[in-house]
Amino acid sequence: QAQLVESGGGLVQAGDSLRLSCAASTRTFYYYALAWFRQAPGQEREFVAAVTWDNANQYYSDSVKGRFTIARIHHKDTLHLQMNSLKPDDTAVYYCAAGRPMGGADMFTRAPLYNYWGQGTQVTVSS
Repeated sequence: QAQLVESGGGLVQAGDSLRLSCAASTRTFYYYALAWFRQAPGQEREFVAAVTWDNANQYYSDSVKGRFTIARIHHKDTLHLQMNSLKPDDTAVYYCAAGRPMGGADMFTRAPLYNYWGQGTQVTVSS
């Protein structure tokens, strides 16, 4: 059964960096787009970043653009999210997702278009 497993979350201070990882259990996701979403308590799940299956395009939410970098390592079936200059507003559970959204950049930001989800990893940024 294909699974996504996140790791790397933790408690950091504002301004610190953290790198999240997402490991795929099989090569099922080779031709899938991969993405990171996050969900803070009492809020809806929010798009963070996505990368196309071929690494040709990366997409970011405005709130993380310039601070976060998504990176896909195909031969290791791994996805990373490098998070720099962290802010308390970045506090959330971060989820890795795989899907096959079609169309323009906006489609990659839509959670319902992703079929597979990891269990999430908590990121807490203190002020």
